[in-house]
Amino acid sequence: MKSRAFYLLALLALCVPLSARAVANETTAPAAAAIAEQAGFDQKLGATIPLDAVFRDENNQPLTLGYLLGETKRPAVLVLGYKECPMLCSQVLGSLVETLTELRPTTGRDFDVIDVSVDPRQPPSDAAAQKRLYFKRYARAGADAGWHFLTSPDEGLIHRLADAVGFRYAYDPVTKQYAHPAGIVVLTPEGRVSQYLFGVTYDAATLRAALGVAGERKVGSPIEQLLMVCFHFNPVSGKYGALIIGVLRGAGALTLLCLGGLFVHLVRREPVRV
Repeated sequence: MKSRAFYLLALLALCVPLSARAVANETTAPAAAAIAEQAGFDQKLGATIPLDAVFRDENNQPLTLGYLLGETKRPAVLVLGYKECPMLCSQVLGSLVETLTELRPTTGRDFDVIDVSVDPRQPPSDAAAQKRLYFKRYARAGADAGWHFLTSPDEGLIHRLADAVGFRYAYDPVTKQYAHPAGIVVLTPEGRVSQYLFGVTYDAATLRAALGVAGERKVGSPIEQLLMVCFHFNPVSGKYGALIIGVLRGAGALTLLCLGGLFVHLVRREPVRV
C-alpha cells in the first residue's frame, strides 16, 4: 500500500510542473484573448456591400464588386478569409466545394462565388493558385467564370467590405495570423446581405434554399450561430491559443484535485502496524 501511495505522490508531483509549464508556455494569452474576442459575425441582413470597392482578381485585373454583381445579375456567395490561414479557411473552401458539387445549380450560370482575402499582403498570384487548387475539385464546365478570388493591398478597403457584412477579424502581429470567424454570406444580385451560413460545413439543401431566396432579391431571417473562430491553436509554436487555455487550466486543476484526493484516500486506508 505504501508503494502505491508513493507512486501516486510521484505522479502528482510530476503533473504539477507539467500543468504549470503548459500554462506558462502561453506567454501571450492575455493579448491573444483580446485579439480573439474581436473575431465574430454580426448579422447585418439587408445591408449592402460597397459596390464601388475596387479589388484585383486572380488575373490581376481591377474590378468593382458592383461590376461583378451587375454584369451577372445573379446571387452570390461571399467568402472572407486568407490563403495562409492555418485552420479554418481551407476547411471553409473545401467544404463549400463539396457542397457545391451536390447542387444542380452551377457557379457562372446560376450564382457566383466571390472569395476575398482579408490579408492586404496577399498578391493576385496567390489568388490564382487558390483558384487552380479548388477548381481541380469542382471542375464544372464554365464554372470558373463565376468564381472569383479577389485581393487588395488597401486594408481600409477590405475593412469596408468586412464591416458591411458584419465580418469581424483582427491581426495578431506575434503569430502573424488573423483571428476570424468561419462562415459564408449569401448576397442578392444587388449586393444586399440575404443570409448567413456559419461554421465549416454547409448543408446542400440549406445553401440551395438560401440562393433561391437571394435570387428573388429577398432577405432571409437571422440564424443561431455556434461560432467557430480561427485562432484556437498556433501550429507554428505548437501551443494552444487564448480561447482554449482556460479549458486546459480547468482540466489540469481537476486532474490534480482527483489525484490528490485519491492519494489521501489511500493513505488513510493504510493499516497501522505495531
